[in-house]
Amino acid sequence: MKNTMIHEMLISASENGDTAAVRDLLLKGASVDFKDKEGRTALMAATQKNQIETVRILLDAGSDVNTRDITRLTPFICAGANGFHEILSVMLNYGVDLGKVNRFGGTALLPSSEKGYLKTVQRCLEAGIPVDHANNLGWTALLEAVILGNGGRLYSMIIELLVKAGANPHQKDRDGKSSLQHAQELGQEKVYSILSGTFEEKDSLIEQAKALYLKDCYDDAIAILDGGHSRNPENMDYYFYKGYCLQELKRYEEALAEYNKALAIDSSDLDFYFYTANCLRLMEKLEEALAEYDKAIEIAPGETFYRYHKSNYLRELGRHQEAVNEMDELLALQPNRYDFSFHKANSLRSLGKHREAIDAIENAIANDPENPLYHIHKKQSLELLAEQEIMK
Repeated sequence: MKNTMIHEMLISASENGDTAAVRDLLLKGASVDFKDKEGRTALMAATQKNQIETVRILLDAGSDVNTRDITRLTPFICAGANGFHEILSVMLNYGVDLGKVNRFGGTALLPSSEKGYLKTVQRCLEAGIPVDHANNLGWTALLEAVILGNGGRLYSMIIELLVKAGANPHQKDRDGKSSLQHAQELGQEKVYSILSGTFEEKDSLIEQAKALYLKDCYDDAIAILDGGHSRNPENMDYYFYKGYCLQELKRYEEALAEYNKALAIDSSDLDFYFYTANCLRLMEKLEEALAEYDKAIEIAPGETFYRYHKSNYLRELGRHQEAVNEMDELLALQPNRYDFSFHKANSLRSLGKHREAIDAIENAIANDPENPLYHIHKKQSLELLAEQEIMK
């Protein structure tokens, strides 16, 4: 009992980033390999809360970066899925298996591309994660960035990185459509030009700033952007790139100020509500971040992008009923989006609403009947429902 308690204390201290307690507990014999009821090691707990220094301590103590929790998630993929690129970079020095996938069949590159974590995408590509790997939904990182992105500044940069790393714009999803076709159908003109090899950045200062950003030379990029902005104060791109450089420097209030200056010029440029939401999330201002998504949704209720990413964030916060509500709105807009049904089913399962989860996954199966992922999900939900009925 005593041994179990000390191991659990290590997980708790790691989650809270209490480095002194973590070191002390390790000296007292706490195991870095011990897992809680969710299958989390101390390393996973620290990763989930972006506790960088704690992660370093645990890795030095021999924690396994490739171990899985009960959802088959590894700490490395968790870092990628949450955009924690500093932790991800540290882990690369500790024997990461780059081929490991999550329960959806995705490497760390896929969720970071989907969610718009630019620097994380860059780190994954530099590490050599296969760029054209497809998950169990049939989507590569490039397909995710096109289908689940909005074709704006941030996703265009991500797509540029993927293409330069050799991503195939002609690789098709389970519906037989390529990234190029999706970009065309979605009206993502800039993305289409990047995928077809015809895009050229017209603003040389922006091109220089982008190059410096990718080299982690954020202050130098800001200096260039300030010079360009003084000559053209209504160029919205300057606010975006400067804001993202400031975010990397953890100067979040200044980044927010840049995004808000852009919105003062053009409040209908919805991209900036996404940037402000992301920045507020980094500041752990959860309700304010959700409010930014809502502003974009109010302006463009028929667009799925902002509601989808709001639902993602709600799932991360464990607010699954709210995530289900957002998915219902999305399915009302696009009833045949089987990925929306799948995400809804996952949230319903987390709520213990297994009958409803089965109904949701049946909708996904109706749209893609040959996908084994959906049938596995249905089988597991049926088993959970049976257990639930016995407990009654």
